[in-house]
Amino acid sequence: GEPGTQLTMRTFHTGGVAGEDITQGLPRVQEIFEARVPKGKAPIAEMGGRVRIEDGDRARKIIIVPDDGSDEIVYDKISKRVRLRVADGDHIEVGEKITEGTIDPHELLRVLGPRAVQVHLTQEVQEVYRSQGVQIHDKHIEIIIRQMLKRVTVIDSGSTEFLPGLLVDRAHFEAENRRVVAEGGEPAAGRPVLMGITKASLATESWLSAASFQETTRVLTDAAIHARSDSLIGLKENVIIGKLIPAGTGISKYRNIRVEPTEEAKQKVYSMTGYAETDYGFGPASGHAVPLDDFDLGSFR
Repeated sequence: GEPGTQLTMRTFHTGGVAGEDITQGLPRVQEIFEARVPKGKAPIAEMGGRVRIEDGDRARKIIIVPDDGSDEIVYDKISKRVRLRVADGDHIEVGEKITEGTIDPHELLRVLGPRAVQVHLTQEVQEVYRSQGVQIHDKHIEIIIRQMLKRVTVIDSGSTEFLPGLLVDRAHFEAENRRVVAEGGEPAAGRPVLMGITKASLATESWLSAASFQETTRVLTDAAIHARSDSLIGLKENVIIGKLIPAGTGISKYRNIRVEPTEEAKQKVYSMTGYAETDYGFGPASGHAVPLDDFDLGSFR
């Protein structure tokens, strides 16, 4: 297809891009979390190198000569209305924007990897909220982005049972690779995939969780046809059936733990300093903790 052709020729068409993306506010947040290709996306440098710009009648052509001496990378059909971020002869680093606009997160993932995408998406969401004077902690955004990058596409199955092209959970992929390596086999090779939150929610292993989100009839029918079972390890599926969520004291190994105060804590809370001002006939105070467990207060009913 066309993307494969562009990768093979190392030539990238950016025709039709007239200016930078002006999507703002909640539509921009939705665009980020759904991992959509932004309007007016800005091409990024595939490799670091020296920039050469060739002007045509209607468009520009930007050529990057890599530092390692490999083949030149050509970005053609760049509209003259687009503001460039580089000048002829400049040195550009890998992943830098060539023109003004918004970076395509899928492209950034391919060029710089998952960590760069996580940082970029977090900053983009924060930029929208901060422009409206809203303060939100990074951790809330990071949890969502972590779910968006939870899947891996298998490229080479190695000695595992995965098939090439299969979309698998990252944790399962890594666990299977560890098992194969421990047995002396060849691990599988995979490529991280960025999924929108809608698609990621429907692609979860838990059919109860997926059914509570969208396409309930299809999800339940598919689960029934394949006789699937749900291990109930997530939040939504436990809420649906009325069980404690597996977090904090809801985790089985923490459920029966009782926290007892230390002697120092008891002394701070229950210590008595004396009755000098009023005579209650209790005698002098000892300053020790009052043994409340020894008192029978009877029934409160």
